[in-house]
Amino acid sequence: MESLYGTWPWYVSGFLIGSVMLALIYFGKTFGMSSNLRTMCTMMGAGKTADFFKFDWKTQRWNLVVVLGAMLGGYIAVHFLSDPTIETVVLNPKTVIELQQMNIDAPNGKLLPDALTSTEALQSPKILGILLLGGILVGFGTRYAGGCTSGHAITGLSNLQLPSLIAVIGFFIGGLIMSWLLLPLFFN
Repeated sequence: MESLYGTWPWYVSGFLIGSVMLALIYFGKTFGMSSNLRTMCTMMGAGKTADFFKFDWKTQRWNLVVVLGAMLGGYIAVHFLSDPTIETVVLNPKTVIELQQMNIDAPNGKLLPDALTSTEALQSPKILGILLLGGILVGFGTRYAGGCTSGHAITGLSNLQLPSLIAVIGFFIGGLIMSWLLLPLFFN
């Protein structure tokens, strides 16, 4: 039972992801989280106003189960399979120093720093603007690229799709630009 606690080694996680991908390929399905947003919008009637949302959403029910499983799995992992005495997010000490130079404290075991998610931060127009602009850019980029990081990097690359390789390279370049140029500009 102890082996379930903490972060699993890459070779276990990678094997499990690869097994899921083989199963999806066998059943003729493709994986991607962002496609579920389209499905949910279609379920709520968005097809009445935009042709993009006119499709049979019931064929994508299996993918909605994937989202539910991800949420349920995350809940179980945090509440039942985590040891609260072990720090879950461990950053490189150099990264912590660089974040502190931008007045961003280390997340201290959380996924997001308080500089972006605390009650005080969310009252700042600057932080709200950054989060809003970031959300719009992620949504636009996901739609423009025809999928999200999980869809392209996991499904697309495992199917040897050139557009997914180009998208993943773009994701990495965007991440580098954000972390090395824009983040210091916003927080210094």
